[in-house]
Amino acid sequence: MPLSKYKGYSLRNRVFWGFIIVCLLSMAGSSILSYFLLKNNAEEQSRTDMQNKTNSLMSALDYAVSQAPITTNEIPRVLGNRILEIADITKQDIIIYDLKGSFLLSNKEATLVPQKKIPQNILRDIITKNRRIDVQEFDAKIGATKTSSYTIFQNNSLEPIGIVYFPYYHNEEAHLDILNRYLKYMLVVNLMIIIFSIWLSWIISNNLTNAISKFSEMITRITLFEKEMQPIKYYQNDELGALVKAYNKMILQIQDHKDRLAFSEKEKAWREMAKQVAHEVKNPLTPMKLTIQNFMRKFDPSDPEVKEKLKKMGDSVIDQIDLVATVATAFSQFAQLPEKNNETFNLNQEVDSILRIFNNDRIFVHSNKEDIMVNMDRIYLNRILTNLITNAKQAVEENSESIINVDLEQINKRFVLSVEDNGVGIPESMHERIFEPSFTSKTSGMGLGLTMVRKMVEDYGGEISLKSEVGKGSKFIISLPTNV
Repeated sequence: MPLSKYKGYSLRNRVFWGFIIVCLLSMAGSSILSYFLLKNNAEEQSRTDMQNKTNSLMSALDYAVSQAPITTNEIPRVLGNRILEIADITKQDIIIYDLKGSFLLSNKEATLVPQKKIPQNILRDIITKNRRIDVQEFDAKIGATKTSSYTIFQNNSLEPIGIVYFPYYHNEEAHLDILNRYLKYMLVVNLMIIIFSIWLSWIISNNLTNAISKFSEMITRITLFEKEMQPIKYYQNDELGALVKAYNKMILQIQDHKDRLAFSEKEKAWREMAKQVAHEVKNPLTPMKLTIQNFMRKFDPSDPEVKEKLKKMGDSVIDQIDLVATVATAFSQFAQLPEKNNETFNLNQEVDSILRIFNNDRIFVHSNKEDIMVNMDRIYLNRILTNLITNAKQAVEENSESIINVDLEQINKRFVLSVEDNGVGIPESMHERIFEPSFTSKTSGMGLGLTMVRKMVEDYGGEISLKSEVGKGSKFIISLPTNV
């Protein structure tokens, strides 16, 4: 069965989507891991740069007040000019507050300083923790978040004398730009890998499933009726190669067993046939022997009716001899069917022609198409239909009128021929034996008709089946390829 029939559930789709999912998951995992590693690295680098710059600025300020101990009130006088130099060198604004958070000094004009006093919550953290406090703020001018830094300012005696504020000291977005560029490049590379993966997985899944599909089709064609089973040619040294070797070994074993079975079946069939022939020939020989013995015992040359009695005995013997000849002819026909001579013809017309010999019977023909064209031997069709019609007529009880329905139906590349009667029917216990040689449910006949019909049907790769109900009739159904 083609794999396309299982679209959505086929091995090809499972292999293809499995490969794609694994590829996507691996790329997503590596991308997420890379993102967090690079982000953490960027943040760590940002903190390191910020610490270094803070240390540099504070070193410059500490150096400016290192000459002598100063107090908070002396900061404007000592750093008044130096703070401008330091701001120019570091390219960084500097604002100095007293320990109460009030503005003292800046490199900018006092009127340009927006924050004249440190917020109390920040001031409390600075005084109590005695360490640098970083505050993140969003700068609407550049559309990015920047970090400001507050640091305790000490004199050369390490006494706190003020608080240094570096406004908008650090822009974290600058460090994340590198990460964003990397992610863009990684996205492009991943898209290219995905496209390549889709192509590669489709090729691999197609090659795999096409090979398996081919093997499957060849395996499903294995039947005992196939004349010769072809081995699979596959030269790759992989798992499928092992499967092919096992299959080729299997068909050799099947072929061997089939030959042995065929020989055994033929021998058994001919043994049964010989018994049947002996039985059928013996039946007329016994009355012949009794007739002759009775005539010899009562023979009287002087009897005036001797000629009449001799004629009766001769007629009786001739009748029995004719019966033996009939038996011999029937078995000869069964043993050797004529050679097939296939030709294309109209099944409807041929069936009508065959049924003309039964013109005194009530036979009704039905068909789903007016012209069903078939390619087969006319004689085979004639024998098949004649046997089935004859059996249907004989199945009707005496004093009953026979009604026979013949149905013709074409379904795609096959046609179905069925013959239905209104006879006594066949018990279900006989269904299995109805096609066996020598089996018959009638008081006369040799039971070869249906056996010969089945043999001819199977010769054309067809099937025959029976549906029957006791008291209502029987229906024989034959399915054959049209071969056109």
